[in-house]
Amino acid sequence: MKTHKSSFQKSALSLKYFFTLIFSVSLLFPTLAVQKKSIKASKSYYFNSDFGNNKNQGSLNKPFKDLNKVSELKLNPGDSILLAAGNTFYGSLFLNDIRGTLNQPIVISSYVTNENKNRALIDAKGFYAGVLVENCSFVEIKNLVIQANGGGMINESDKDRDMRCGILVQATKSGLYEHVGITGVTVKDIFYENPGFIRDKNETNTANGTQRYGWGIRFINNTKDGLLKDISVKNCEISNTSHTGIKLTARIKGIENIEISDSKVSNVGGPGMQMSGVYKGIVRNNVVNGSGSANDTRNWARGSGLWTWSTSDVVIEKNQFLNAKGPGDSAGAHIDFNCNNVIMQYNLSVNNAGGFCEILGNNYNCAYRYNVSINDGWRVKKVDGAFQEGKIFWLSGYCSNGPKGPFNSYFYNNTIYVKKEIVAKVAVARTSAGICVTNNIFVIEGNSSEVQGDQYVPDKKGKVAVKDVFFENNLYLNENNWPTSILIKDNSPVYGNPGFVNAGGLKLTDYIPTNIDLIKDKGIEIPKIPGDSIGLVLGLKVERDILGNKITGKPDMGAIEITK
Repeated sequence: MKTHKSSFQKSALSLKYFFTLIFSVSLLFPTLAVQKKSIKASKSYYFNSDFGNNKNQGSLNKPFKDLNKVSELKLNPGDSILLAAGNTFYGSLFLNDIRGTLNQPIVISSYVTNENKNRALIDAKGFYAGVLVENCSFVEIKNLVIQANGGGMINESDKDRDMRCGILVQATKSGLYEHVGITGVTVKDIFYENPGFIRDKNETNTANGTQRYGWGIRFINNTKDGLLKDISVKNCEISNTSHTGIKLTARIKGIENIEISDSKVSNVGGPGMQMSGVYKGIVRNNVVNGSGSANDTRNWARGSGLWTWSTSDVVIEKNQFLNAKGPGDSAGAHIDFNCNNVIMQYNLSVNNAGGFCEILGNNYNCAYRYNVSINDGWRVKKVDGAFQEGKIFWLSGYCSNGPKGPFNSYFYNNTIYVKKEIVAKVAVARTSAGICVTNNIFVIEGNSSEVQGDQYVPDKKGKVAVKDVFFENNLYLNENNWPTSILIKDNSPVYGNPGFVNAGGLKLTDYIPTNIDLIKDKGIEIPKIPGDSIGLVLGLKVERDILGNKITGKPDMGAIEITK
């Protein structure tokens, strides 16, 4: 028998649904209010140095005039500071304690005026930085040109500051500062001193320079517990600075998760790129050419294409490091002391004075693999002021508290070519522990030799301390390619000519081997070093070679797979 609800029951049920709906909506309203507040309409502030006025409202038709006005703005998430393309703005653009959001960052960029497609130029001559971002999060800097050619310091408040930067991002107090990105920016001609200033030659021999310099793009965290996180430099060009092109500085793990990609650094007086205290990141598809340049008397005149210090879990791949100069260091890319899990792979290293592979003390589980080195390590000690020899392979125990390590260094499937005019030099510290050298091609057309004592006086007494070595199955042009006096030797060397397509050329494709019987499938699977439970953070096996060719079957010898 069917039952029927009374009118009262139906009304009560309707009221129940009504109050349930009201309750649900009441719970939803606060969220809606928060969302509405968080997506507050963004605002663009326009600047035009030709016809702007700081008394204007900053609209497109009534823009502000100069960068001093920026500090007076109350910026909210999604707001933009837009500088007129083709205009020159003198001074410094300063953001302090500003926060955007992931979906609504604060943007600094150029805007097109009268079909002028150039970018806006900031001339920071005499100022601390062209763009200074301090204690900020979710900020994007795009499509600008920045220069600052000397001038000392104009602002009295900056007199005690000892450098000039194109762009400086820094944390000066505790907190999390995240998502600061720099894209499509050109930084050029950055000097503290005026043209004509001449540095003492001994300045180049100091560890990092003691005087005032110009730096391209810098990230600095000088706090004890603050963190700079998720920072990037993409598609930028940095040239003609008196010191480093791109530099990151912090205590250990004070900067986390970086990306430097698709950028060019050229003719800088110091290193092309340098990172200290970085934890996790990728450095990919960059070209560094002419680090350590001495083309200006204001330059430091020394520097590797890239180097790391107290850095961990960073992959450096598919870059070109070319023509580094200087009396010391100045390798294509080197791993300074106190680093862990730094991997150099798929890079092209050409004509770098200091050499190719350089791993210093107290480093753990670092690697060079599937790279091509051409004519690296040409520097000769005591010639033209050099205080270190250039080297194609260097394991140095040097660190701040005495020789130690390096530990578990992997060096495999690299292709090394050195022309006849260069003596190929090798150095292995007695403190080294854990070494894997295999599947490499060494084509040394001239002589090779051992180097001792470049950073400390080695102990020549007692038994050799090097242990846990796996050194076998490398290809050499002849028996003289590896110095006989060196502490470690190949247990099963292979000799022969790989038949490069164009030995002595400067392109990766010049080093495709043609001697199939000598190269194809003649590599071995990379083992973990005895006693090493870690290997490499990305794994020891790779899927592709330096040209992107898939590795099938056993690996070939060297950095390039034969595909025919």
